[in-house]
Amino acid sequence: MNRLTVLIAMALLVAIGNAQDPQSTTKTAGADTTSNWLAQERHLKHVKMLTNGGENAEAYFSSKADMLIYQTSHPPYQCDQIFLMNSDGSSKHIVSSGKGRTTCSFIAPDYQRIIYASTHAADTLCPPKPDLSKGYVWALFDYDIYSAKLDGTDLKNLTNSPGYDAEAVYSPDGSKIVFTSKRSGDLEIYTMNPDGSALKQLTHELGYDGGAFFSYDGKQIIYRASRPKTAKDSADYVALLKENLVRPSQLEIFIMDADGTHQRQITRLGKASFAPYLHPDGKRLAFCTNYGGSIREFDIYLINVDGTGLERVTHNPTFDGFPMWSHDGKKFVFCSNRYNQQPNETNVFIADWAD
Repeated sequence: MNRLTVLIAMALLVAIGNAQDPQSTTKTAGADTTSNWLAQERHLKHVKMLTNGGENAEAYFSSKADMLIYQTSHPPYQCDQIFLMNSDGSSKHIVSSGKGRTTCSFIAPDYQRIIYASTHAADTLCPPKPDLSKGYVWALFDYDIYSAKLDGTDLKNLTNSPGYDAEAVYSPDGSKIVFTSKRSGDLEIYTMNPDGSALKQLTHELGYDGGAFFSYDGKQIIYRASRPKTAKDSADYVALLKENLVRPSQLEIFIMDADGTHQRQITRLGKASFAPYLHPDGKRLAFCTNYGGSIREFDIYLINVDGTGLERVTHNPTFDGFPMWSHDGKKFVFCSNRYNQQPNETNVFIADWAD
């Protein structure tokens, strides 16, 4: 997720607040006299806006692509809660408790359970925003990972360690959950069984490892990571981590086998690259980065798993991120600031994917 709730803060920073008609992309394209960015988005056909207002992000398909689970912040909720909707945007409803702050949700392949992270055990109120006097940082709130039925009932705690446990998703067969935790003192990737047993640490190198997703065949895991390059970088990372903060200005995309072996770096862009998701063919992936624009302009890119063939997918001059394909590769969901009716909005979009 990409997949932290605090990624929404990134979307807020990059939001420009366009006052365009969200119902007519044709009209918008014709009215854009500076750049016909819609015409450049050749991979995205029949784009449809599924939410309209508030802060909506990290929308992920169910295994049949008939449902989406996502996090949203809008009245009466003071901070992010988990919602379900049909993939046409209908039947939006809350499935989290409505307490604390939630993030990083996913639907089990058999539709029996959902998982998400929540701070409600530490405090039923929203956690305070991070101290931005230290620059642009993400806060590592006291999340734990929970499992529930699709209607939000039968809530079960899967992690019970102090500090940050979040960014959890199921494997395609539902036999494993991959997630990020600070339990070792660093931000590392782990797997566990759906009931929280059989914990295994997959990454061990200094730096933030997170936002992991399985490939569609379940054999690989794609993720984002920071790797401090100098002693000063390492000291800065460790000092922030002790304050439950992380600076996301340089993240690269990595891939490894599902057991943690054969870890290798895919991107070398030197920017904030996150939210990677593998195409069903396993040969390429989509991710979000500010590589091609200003520091606050994020777009979705494609790249081959060997690091070749970098291609820009979105061209809207605000924020586009959190990409995901359906299992057949025909549908594509993402989140964007395009067509905002009010500043600081982020909405969920679905499109037909065209190669």
